[in-house]
Amino acid sequence: MRGRKKAMPDIIVLKADDIIETVRAALQHIAVHHAPDYLAHLVAAWRREESPAAKAAMGQILESSRLAALGRRPICQDTGLVTVFATLGQSAVIAGDRTLPELVDEGVRLAWAEAGNPLRASIVADPLGSRRNTGDNTPAVTHVSLGLGGALEMVIAAKGGGSENKARAAMLNPADSVEDWVVRTVETLGAGWCPPGVIGVGVGGGAETAMLLAKRAVLDPIDMGELIARGPATPEEAMRLRLYDRINSLGVGAQGLGGMTTVVDVKIATRPTHAASLPVALVPQCAANRHARVTLDGSGPAYLDPPPLSAWPEIEAAPPRLAPRRVNVDALTRAEMADWRVGETLLLSGRILTARDAAHRRIVEGLARGAPPPVPLDGRVIYYVGPVDPVGDEVVGPAGPTTATRMDPFTPALLDQGVLSMIGKAERSPETAHAIAARGATYLIAVGGAAVLVAKAIRAARVVAFEDLGMEAIREFVVEDMPVTVAVSADGESVHAAGPAAWRGRHRAAAPHG
Repeated sequence: MRGRKKAMPDIIVLKADDIIETVRAALQHIAVHHAPDYLAHLVAAWRREESPAAKAAMGQILESSRLAALGRRPICQDTGLVTVFATLGQSAVIAGDRTLPELVDEGVRLAWAEAGNPLRASIVADPLGSRRNTGDNTPAVTHVSLGLGGALEMVIAAKGGGSENKARAAMLNPADSVEDWVVRTVETLGAGWCPPGVIGVGVGGGAETAMLLAKRAVLDPIDMGELIARGPATPEEAMRLRLYDRINSLGVGAQGLGGMTTVVDVKIATRPTHAASLPVALVPQCAANRHARVTLDGSGPAYLDPPPLSAWPEIEAAPPRLAPRRVNVDALTRAEMADWRVGETLLLSGRILTARDAAHRRIVEGLARGAPPPVPLDGRVIYYVGPVDPVGDEVVGPAGPTTATRMDPFTPALLDQGVLSMIGKAERSPETAHAIAARGATYLIAVGGAAVLVAKAIRAARVVAFEDLGMEAIREFVVEDMPVTVAVSADGESVHAAGPAAWRGRHRAAAPHG
C-alpha cells in the first residue's frame, strides 16, 4: 500500500510595499517609544534607587521618555544604526525583484526622511577613507535566516554608537570562567554605553557566532523581575542571576554616577562550539533600548501600539542637597570654576559651542598646519552633541550628549586654545582629566538618554563652521538653565571614579540562588 503524500503548505505571498511600510513604521515607533518591558524595569529601578545622583539621572531619562512619546520626537539624538534579524518562513515568498535587505533599506530611507519626525543620519560610507555620511542612514545591517511557516518575522533595532562601541569579544580557554570574564569586561566599559541597560552574552559557535548570539540575545524580552521571583530553572538562568547581582554590585549606576542599578537584565545565548574553543561576546544595550518585533503574514503591513501614558511615573523632583548653582557661561572664569565640586548640579545659561569627532579632528589638523580655529575658542564651553534636525517651532531637535571619551585625543590641543569647559557623557581618561586640571578647566556631563529634556533648555541655534559635516557641524547654542553635573573638577577629581567607588558592593542580592 502506497503512502499518502503530505499536503504541501499554502504559499504566502508577501508584498514588497508591506515590508517597506512595516520597517518604516517600526523605526519611527522605536525612535520615540521605549520598549514597554524595559520601561517597566527602569521605573522599578528608579523607585528603589538610593543614590540621589543616579535616581535623578533615571528620573530625567523617564521624564524625557514621556516627552518624546507625547511629542513624537526621538528618545535619543543618536537615532542609531539599524539592525534587523529577519526570519522568513519557507512557505512565504516575497513578490517583486528586490531582495529583503533592499526592502529594509527602503524602509529606513522613508523613516529617516519623515517630515514630521526626521531622524538623524549617522551612517558613513568609506569607513577607511572619507567617511562620507550617506544622508539617509542606509545601509542597515540585515541578517536573514529561514524558518518554518508562511510568515516573515523581524526583530528591528536601532543602536546608538555609544553602546555599539562597547561591544567586546574574546576567545577563552575551555576551562576559563565566562562569568568572571563578563564581570571584568563590564567593569572596563565605563559609562559610555549609557547605563542602566541590558547586557547580552553570547557563548559558543565560532568567533562571529558568539557576537551574533549576544547581539540578538540583548533584544529578547526583559524578564529579570519574573526570574528573581520564581528562581532559576536552568544553569544559564542561575548564571543570569549571578551576573545581574555581580554587575550591579560594581556600583557603576545610572550614567556611571554610582548607584544600585547598572543593568536591569542580563541575557545569555549559547551554541555548540569546538572542543578546543570557548568563544564569548558581550553586547551592552543602552538606556534608549530601541527595538521591536513585528510579523507579516500576507494580510498587510504590521504596526505597533504605543505604550499607555500610565507606563510613565509621576516624577517628583527630590529636594536637592544643595541648590543648583546658576552659571552665566558668557562671563565664566577659571577662578569661578575653581569653586565647583564634583557631583554638583549647575544650570548653564548663555552661548556654548558644539563639536564632535569630525569637527575636533579638523580643528586639530588645522592647528598642526598653523591655521587658526574656524571660530575663536578662548573662554568658550564646548558641548559634544550632534542634534536631530528641528521640526515646527523647534530651534533644535533632541540634543543629548555624546560620549566624551572619543574626544580625549583632541582635548589638550583645544584646551591650549583657551577652552574653559566641555559637556558630554561618560568618563574622561586619567590623562585627559589631568590635562583638564592642569589648565584649571572642567568637564561637565548631561544625562545621556534625556535628549528631549536637554533640548528644551536650548533657546537658539545656528551653524557657525563646517556646515558640510551635517549633524557634526559646529553650532552655537544659546541655552537657558541647561542642567549639567560637574564630572571633572578644576582640581582633577572625577565623579566617575568617586561615584562607583562609593556604591560598590551596596547592591542588594536579587534573591537566594545558586
